[in-house]
Amino acid sequence: MPGTYLSFVVLIGAAAATGALVFRACGRREWSWLAPAVGLAVLCGVGWGAANLIAPAATLAVLAAALVYGAYELWTRHLEPDEGATTGLLAGAGALAAASIPFIVELRFGILGTSLNPDMSQHLFATDRIASGGVERLIEEGYPLGPHAVVAALNELGVSFVHGFGGLALATAVAAALAPLPLLGELPRGRRIAAALLTAFAYLAASYLIQGAFKEVMQALFVLAFAVALQELAAGRLGGVLPAVRWRLLAAVPLAALAVGSLYTYSFPGVAWLAGTAALWAAWEGWAILRSRGRRIANALVGRETVRRRSIRKVAPPALVALGVLALAAAPEAGRLVNFANFETFNPAGAGRGNLFDAISPLQALGIWPSGDFRLDPGEGAVPALAYWLGSLVGLAALAYGLVRCVRRGERALPAALGACFVLYLYPLVAGTIYQEAKAIAIAAPVASLIAMRALLADAPPLRSWPSLKGIRAFALPALAAAYVVGAAGCSLLALVNGPVGPDRWSPALIEMRERGELGRSGEDGDSTLVVAAPEVMSGEHGAHLFLWELRDGRVCAQALDPEQHGAADPQAGIAYVVLHTGGAEPHPDPPFADLEEVRRTELYTLYRVRDPAPAAEPPCPFIADGQRADPAG
Repeated sequence: MPGTYLSFVVLIGAAAATGALVFRACGRREWSWLAPAVGLAVLCGVGWGAANLIAPAATLAVLAAALVYGAYELWTRHLEPDEGATTGLLAGAGALAAASIPFIVELRFGILGTSLNPDMSQHLFATDRIASGGVERLIEEGYPLGPHAVVAALNELGVSFVHGFGGLALATAVAAALAPLPLLGELPRGRRIAAALLTAFAYLAASYLIQGAFKEVMQALFVLAFAVALQELAAGRLGGVLPAVRWRLLAAVPLAALAVGSLYTYSFPGVAWLAGTAALWAAWEGWAILRSRGRRIANALVGRETVRRRSIRKVAPPALVALGVLALAAAPEAGRLVNFANFETFNPAGAGRGNLFDAISPLQALGIWPSGDFRLDPGEGAVPALAYWLGSLVGLAALAYGLVRCVRRGERALPAALGACFVLYLYPLVAGTIYQEAKAIAIAAPVASLIAMRALLADAPPLRSWPSLKGIRAFALPALAAAYVVGAAGCSLLALVNGPVGPDRWSPALIEMRERGELGRSGEDGDSTLVVAAPEVMSGEHGAHLFLWELRDGRVCAQALDPEQHGAADPQAGIAYVVLHTGGAEPHPDPPFADLEEVRRTELYTLYRVRDPAPAAEPPCPFIADGQRADPAG
């Protein structure tokens, strides 16, 4: 617990300070609740650059400098808490509590989502190599590693990689709850906090958070913050209000900062969401300007080209400055971006499923999906299928109401972001995989939730007036708001309490054994390897899923072993190697089975070779392919 929350405090503090510095450089003197999201984006880019060019300690120096700057700002400004500050602090505290639910339920601070998604093993290994200056597959193939570099820097404080990623998940959730606040000022405090939390913990966002899919959660944060910032920019509230030309030129730099974070977290596909949002918004704004000014222009005998030129002169300079900032930040990563274009995830002919059983429904983005596991089809769990369809109907009505309200008020940034998400969902339907489809749906979920929540909670009458409402039309909006809020909150909570938490200690030893060939012949026709551990590790900590995935591309099986069984029997016929998980404790004086020879001992594991393996008609352990992530246990 101390490592997880120390990581959270360092990250959210450094992110808030860095974001505040970006806004200050753009001429804004007052605090923005977008600062943590903007700062986290900048830290991903700067952190990877510092770790890649110098060392992880350099990234830690960046975090420390940001914290010092934040402390200086607080000390010199003597900030007094106001109603807005109190609302933000309450929303942040609520988000921290909600994101901690999986740890509280499991009574352990370990690897998030081990039995749902084994990919965290790869991220931990890449982070280990960044910290040690080594190389591995993700580093060589251009995989975006900004968050990994930040976690590697936290290791310099004595925080394990496992708890560093836990702190990153908490910081991302809090930043996502704070980002919508600039658009929720019209709501009473309680409703404002509720809308912020239900946006940050939209059902699919919560589902990806609890499976340790931090990249998708961070990308969803950047898309959400970009849409909010774009709306603020359109209203003239994003950058500074000073009259100097330089401040007007820098007004869009926070948007570029978010794009930098998206690039270093999600590579070039991440920027596509932001570019699509900006393009749709600009086209919509331009069309609206031409349409609304047409009559006045005609009466004033001024042509459309004049209006178009005026609009371009107003928008183009800040946009060009922002694009220049993004280009400079992306230049060092250009070669890796090219390499990442060939990554296996983009191959439709590959496995293509990730950890999914089948394609998920886009209706899940609406927020009401009463299942603890988002991968299940309607009716496969304890809740009948009818509840899913009724919940989706409520979600569709809420989203439609929110979209109509946005259009009527001339607020186009959020609908543009949702439209970009929809377009990027269509692409994998044609040329991608169901794994990419699911990511696109998850990234759209917070934006859809904010559109619906903001409209319903702004227009629904106070609770105390509900008894006096008369007529179906008068009661329809409060009923829709109540159904959507209760349904979305219940489904998100259901996802959070079902979040599996794996072992709290990890080392690269198993992966290194596999890569060095210490487990004999690998591949489908290779030797069978048995991993054994205490029952509480295998089942209680979901360790079996982690062990099997780390030894993939071979024949491997796992089983629980009671300490009293050590040395009491021979290993199963066909087993050539046995790996004992000791968990860092002193290993049992006897080998787990008879007739074993110790080969190597590491911090968490001891490797044995079976001296005389008994022949077996069929290999006792299943072959686990590299892409077999939907069910790593085989």
